[in-house]
Amino acid sequence: MSYAYSGFDATGKPVAGTIDAAGAAEAIEALRRRGVFTTSVQAAEADTAAAAALVRGGQAGLQDISQFYRQLSVLIATKTPLLQALIVVEKQTKAPSLRVTVAELRRRVEEGESLAAAMAADPLVFDAVARSMVAAGEAAGMLDRMLASLAVLVRRQLTIRRQVVGTLTYPVILITVSFCVVIALLVAVLPQFAEMFKSLQTPLPPTTKALMWIGDLLRTQWMIAVPVSGAIGYAAYRIIRSPRGFVAIDAFLVTAPRIGPMRRSFAVASFCRLLGTLVDARVPLLEAIKLTRESIRCKPYADLLLAAEGAVERGQPLADALSNEALVDPAVTAAISSGERSGRVGPVLLQVADFMDEDNEQFMKLLSTILEPLVLGIVGILVGGIAISMFLPLFDLAASAGGAGGAP
Repeated sequence: MSYAYSGFDATGKPVAGTIDAAGAAEAIEALRRRGVFTTSVQAAEADTAAAAALVRGGQAGLQDISQFYRQLSVLIATKTPLLQALIVVEKQTKAPSLRVTVAELRRRVEEGESLAAAMAADPLVFDAVARSMVAAGEAAGMLDRMLASLAVLVRRQLTIRRQVVGTLTYPVILITVSFCVVIALLVAVLPQFAEMFKSLQTPLPPTTKALMWIGDLLRTQWMIAVPVSGAIGYAAYRIIRSPRGFVAIDAFLVTAPRIGPMRRSFAVASFCRLLGTLVDARVPLLEAIKLTRESIRCKPYADLLLAAEGAVERGQPLADALSNEALVDPAVTAAISSGERSGRVGPVLLQVADFMDEDNEQFMKLLSTILEPLVLGIVGILVGGIAISMFLPLFDLAASAGGAGGAP
């Protein structure tokens, strides 16, 4: 990316110009090494327009990125020159943000940079794993194969994300609708019953009194309740999205009694697929472990890979370095050990990831089957409990009237 700068050199003379860098901070540091003290650094006009297009189009999705890798892989496999392949893919790309990114790649490759170096200018789209695999593919003359592997890797990430979202979408919608129904009952329907109970001077059960108190609170204090609820929700969202909050919640999920095994299975499958893809791409093992550690979001497994990196550097086998029964199933480490003995660590890791992904997919289907009726049952009990609490005083009144009428 090009940056326009202005400032002063070591003699105090005003200077201005442009510099290529991956970011503004890198541009400032490069200029400092040249003896230039900057007063202004900003994206050049062409890059500003590209950034604006990126903002308008939004960030590129996994589907778009996977399609980019696949199209580029097919073109290079058919002996299409890289620059020509990028031009073709740029014309075929529909997502505005990714089209801008591909155009920047094409421009940098046209200026003589390698594809991996050009990808480094946009780390939000092309992470360190993608850049390392592309660099390895360019060095070994297997760029088409590396791009195809990247397409599979990204597509698998997209599949897992869709499975999780698909499993949780219906229960979340159902819970949201049920919450709105309960609020409507408490705010709009219950006051009608309250007036009737008051006119009949009917003694109220504790549950009915509690519901009436909640309804009165929502009607009279909604100006306080709504902002407070919104503030609590926003604070919870910020905590979850913050690095510390995400790490704490993820660490809890890994060790949780019921959810823990599922979370561990997804995490192990993820790092096995990532590490296996890198090793199979001829990336050195230590670098592959480091890249996997930097890419994985679950901190307990990132810490495990950090310890494994040091252990492998000291000469220990990878299987021994990953031997932690609280995080990795012994069957996985046994398979890795077998792969090390046969010299097929990459394929074995990918095979383990495939098996675990199949199990996880079946589990998500089972969870979806169980979760929907469970949520329906809970919602039914909640709404039914409110309805019974509203009509219970009428039943008591009817019973009392019947008893009084039958008395001699």
